[in-house]
This record gives sequence, structure tokens and C-alpha cells, in this order.
Amino acid sequence: MAGAVDLSALKASSEAAARPQAAPQAGGGGGDSRFVVDATEQSFQADVLERSLQVPVVVDLWAEWCGPCKQLSPVLERLAEAGNGAWILAKVDVDANPRIAQAFGVQSIPMVVAVAGGQPVDAFNGALPEPQIRQWIAALLDALRERMPAIGQAEAGATADDEPAEEPEDPRFTAAEDALERGDYPAAEAAYQQILAVEPANEQAGAALAQVRFLARAEAADPSAIARADAAPDDVDAQLAAADAEVAADGVEAAFQRLVTAVGRTSGPDRDRVREHLVGLFELFPADDPRVSTARRALARALF
Repeated sequence: MAGAVDLSALKASSEAAARPQAAPQAGGGGGDSRFVVDATEQSFQADVLERSLQVPVVVDLWAEWCGPCKQLSPVLERLAEAGNGAWILAKVDVDANPRIAQAFGVQSIPMVVAVAGGQPVDAFNGALPEPQIRQWIAALLDALRERMPAIGQAEAGATADDEPAEEPEDPRFTAAEDALERGDYPAAEAAYQQILAVEPANEQAGAALAQVRFLARAEAADPSAIARADAAPDDVDAQLAAADAEVAADGVEAAFQRLVTAVGRTSGPDRDRVREHLVGLFELFPADDPRVSTARRALARALF
């Protein structure tokens, strides 16, 4: 848009309107944040033109009666805050500030214009989806970063601010982990059960309990269990022990298939035992593990 829009007249009118009063401070009025300002014809030079000499200013042209504007503006405000000053959002009510709308040649709203170095450099119309807005802002910053060092400085500050503070260790988990390191599986299991008794929805404790129970079984597993289970397909205990041995040896898919087959072969309490054991093995892996997804579908077919 460079050269297509002349903001000099608007600059002059902004200066004239500001003469009887003190020049507005960068940052806008009392309702503005550090990175979001409500720009007016009187504050346009300070809030938009002068600021755009340091970092790009994204001008959001909106009106109270505009429904799409009310969808777009909160997204821009949130992204401006996240940008930590790498760019500034200047909101302009076109009804209250018709000269600004005229200067930008507004024909429909919402309209968003990026200003850098006192000149419009890019724009879009309509309430775009947030991912597309993110891409537009990223491209804008990439194009201007070398010429505007303040962009990189703000981004570096945002990165430092985003580093999460180290959370204090939960003594309940510490006790369980200490027991696990000692190989004291009963103590570790009891510690995780105590956490779940107070917080039944604690996913971390639930996953850890499943791991502890499996480790205890795997340590006692007999490598010959697989051969015994193959020789006695109707022996439920042998099938459960063999599945544990296979998972311990990284034969996860074989273990899952073994128990799915056992579910199809059994009924009543034996089927429930096999199904519960298989679901317990699922809990050792992420829910989106493709091996788990495949086995869950196979289990559903075997059950129903």
C-alpha cells in the first residue's frame, strides 16, 4: 500500500487538533493497555504515525454496529498483548473519526491496515480466522524486522517472559518416586493410591500407578511365560503373564493381540479379567499411540 494512501493531511489535522491541549502520551487513554490504544483524529499522530517509526502499528477500523468487527477486535487485542510490543494495535471507531476512515479510503469494515514508518504497508478486509491473522502478522514482522530493531527487542523480551516458572515439587509425588527408585513397588503404589483417594481425577497419579503396577509384574515375569501361554491358549493366567512379558520385551502389538484374542475366546469373569488387564496395559502408553488405537478397535469388535 506504500504510496497508495496519503496520511499527510490526517497528520496535519491531528497536529492542529492537538495544539490547544497537551500532546497525548504514547499508550493512549486510561482504558488502553501498553500495546492496544484507542486512536482518535486528535491522537492519530502520536498513537499511530510516531509509534510506527519504531514498530509497526496495526490500525483496526471498526464501528459499534459492525458484527464482524466484534469478532475480529478481541482476536487482534489478544495477539497484540502476546506480541509484547513487537507491534501495536490502534483501534479506530470510524463513526467517531470519519477523517481517519476517509484517509484510509475505507469502503467496508472491518478493515485492518498496517502502518510502518508513517506509511501504510499492508491491509486486509473482513474478520479473518485467527490462524490467518497470525500468519499475516508474522509475515509483516518478518518483512520489517531488519529495518525496525525494536521488533526483535520486544520479541526477545516476550520470549523471556514466556519462560515458565519452575513449579515446586509435590512432596506426595516425591515420596512415591523415591520409593520407585528404591524398587519398593508396594510403597510407591500405596503413595499414588493415597493421591488418587484425595484427587480421583489426577491423571499424573493415575498414569504413574499403572506404570508401578506393571513394573512390579514385569520384574517378576518369567520369560518362558510366552511359550507356556502359546501352548495353553485357554489358560487365562498364562495369557496375562505372557502379555506382560511381551510388553516388557517391547512386543507391545503382540501383547495387545494376545489379549484381544483371549477376550474373544473367554466369557464371564474370565473375559472381564482379560479385558481389565488389557485396558491397564493401554494406560502405559499415550492415548494417541496408534498401537493403542488399533487395539481398542479390535477389543470393541471382540466384545460386541
